[in-house]
Amino acid sequence: MIGLDTNVLVRYVTQDEPVQSAKASRLIESLSAASPGFVSLVTLVELVWVLQACYQSAKSDVVMVLETLLHTRELTVEHADVVWQALRKFVANKADFADCLIERCAHAAGCEYTATFDLNAVKAAGMKRIG
Repeated sequence: MIGLDTNVLVRYVTQDEPVQSAKASRLIESLSAASPGFVSLVTLVELVWVLQACYQSAKSDVVMVLETLLHTRELTVEHADVVWQALRKFVANKADFADCLIERCAHAAGCEYTATFDLNAVKAAGMKRIG
């Protein structure tokens, strides 16, 4: 198994830089179920941020990318079950993916709630506002 950095996934998904995109494609297409690529939670959060902030990707496109990564047998996504839960929450409301993932990770860890100052995270991701 090899870890995949955000920039490798960005180049693979966007195909926007010929040299790096080709290298990313070769690497990812060489992976197998027996020798998969590893995608960390941090990588997923960065990927979503880059696609939305730098490429102005629509939420529906970001969701499709995440679903594809999660369904790909040649990739191991860290805490995939929690990522699926966060993705469902992301699809269902206006929360940021990062907020959804933070809340779902805390829930999976047995936390009573996730504290925040962010009113949007309270409304959309189910966190509890403090202060």
